[in-house]
Amino acid sequence: MTKIPPVSELKGRTIGRILIKMGLLTRDKVHECLKVQQERKGQVKLGEVFIEKGLITHRDLRIALAGQRGMEYVDIAKMETPHEIIDLVPAQMAHSYRIFPLSYDKSANRITVAIDNPDNFRATDDLSTLLGFSVEAKVTDTEALNAALDKHYKEDKDGLNELIGEIEGDKTLQQFQGRGESIDLEDIKELSESNPVKKLLNRVLLQAIRDKASDIHFEPFEDEFKMRYRIDGVLYEMIPPPKSISLALASRIKVMASLDIAERRLPQDGRISLVVGGNPVDLRVSVLPTMFGESVVLRVLDRTQVDLRLDMLGMLPRELDMVNQLCEKPNGIVIVTGPTGSGKTTTLYSCLKKLNAIDTKIITTENPVEYDIDGLIQVQIRPEIGLTFAKCLRSILRQDPDICMVGEVRDLETAEISIQASLTGHLVFTTLHTNDAPSTIARLVDLGLETFLITATIEGIVAQRLVRKICVHCKTEYTPTEEQLMELGLTPEDVRDKKFFYGKGCEKCNNTGYRGRLGLFEIMLFNDEIRDLIMNHGSTGVLREAARKAGMRTLRENGLTSIFDGITTIDEVSRETLAAEE
Repeated sequence: MTKIPPVSELKGRTIGRILIKMGLLTRDKVHECLKVQQERKGQVKLGEVFIEKGLITHRDLRIALAGQRGMEYVDIAKMETPHEIIDLVPAQMAHSYRIFPLSYDKSANRITVAIDNPDNFRATDDLSTLLGFSVEAKVTDTEALNAALDKHYKEDKDGLNELIGEIEGDKTLQQFQGRGESIDLEDIKELSESNPVKKLLNRVLLQAIRDKASDIHFEPFEDEFKMRYRIDGVLYEMIPPPKSISLALASRIKVMASLDIAERRLPQDGRISLVVGGNPVDLRVSVLPTMFGESVVLRVLDRTQVDLRLDMLGMLPRELDMVNQLCEKPNGIVIVTGPTGSGKTTTLYSCLKKLNAIDTKIITTENPVEYDIDGLIQVQIRPEIGLTFAKCLRSILRQDPDICMVGEVRDLETAEISIQASLTGHLVFTTLHTNDAPSTIARLVDLGLETFLITATIEGIVAQRLVRKICVHCKTEYTPTEEQLMELGLTPEDVRDKKFFYGKGCEKCNNTGYRGRLGLFEIMLFNDEIRDLIMNHGSTGVLREAARKAGMRTLRENGLTSIFDGITTIDEVSRETLAAEE
């Protein structure tokens, strides 16, 4: 039987020293294994060398690692946890974070949990955020943890229907129904700590992250309360909970985002950071007072879901070459344009990531900062204290950057400073809201820019849209109707040899027929002819024809290619490129 000294004697010591104290190794054996590790040039951990040589077991190593981090080892196979304590942690959370509750101290609001990985310290941080408890972790065997999770947490145990039924029967929540502004601060705090509310919110958050939702909406109306997800740009409604929970849910989210739960008259913005399944996830919180309560929207920024590489955005080889050309310009302005939610920020960051090198200084100014990238200096603008895009950009130019990114050109001042930056040798990336690439020129002239400044600085404009991709698991060939073809300006003769597909709907895509999204791009590189037309105030239609002659493929043309390649559908392309073709 392994001797386990008190944790105080093990914390912070080397792994070899701990195993000697446990009576499992001698100094000679530790030095022998250290030499093996050195011979392998540190490619293997010392604990793994001990196991390879048969000196210790995986269980011994886990006990030693726990002690090194000041954590106690427990054998949960021999323990019985009361049901009321097991119910404090929802099943989905227990499985996602690989934790099992052992005890709960109500006076200290502290829950003790078992984990099987001493490095899983972020689980305790997230548990504290999600459940509102202080959390103490102990380490146990993987086999024992799996057995406890399988025994006490069936996957369907905490279905949304059961949780909503639990809420509807909760008398504490019911008594606050219809109280409006008359609820005092202590009652709001009590609501935010309600166990059914915590369980429902955690279930919704974890499910949204698992389903790769981009936004989660909690919306109060006069007679109902709605919860909706946005997946691949489309909103889907969930089972609606009772309206009595609206204040409690809003208050719980505010507590997690460190916002003021007493303030229910003004909008508030905050952030919640979690690690789900080992992946860092940021939730951007927006709270807006409405006639019937506070509307709360959470933007899910799952850094692992965004592959910030230009070749992963869906560009065709020709478009990819054109964007790479723009990235290699020594100075000038590159504009990415499209409606809100069309992926402009992702495209800009993919360009910046390609340019991110030790000999290049890149500074961005954004509202808000959506992705944290090593090597980039990122500044969040704060208009409420006077830190606007224009003011920020002025200061950025004094920081000796090579490349700047301006989140959005909204006014003449920001446009003029961006032009000044490009004229003084900087490469500037920015965004605008226009329907397509050629119409961007008219927008800049409307802002008040002189045409000679536009032609002197802009190197290219990238317009983009996002269309949903057909689910590969239920992809089915079909023959489109003449009406569908007419939406894209096609006739049956035009597509005689072409194949068309759609998604029937399956479990993998939540019966939508779509899974994931693809970018459609329209790239207008400036040449002498286009610059002359801009100087002579050429119309958007004339500019479009000149750009097409120079090699620009329109959004609609690239959409047709994606349809014929079996990647997306006629409905998606006609919906997303309609405005661009008007």
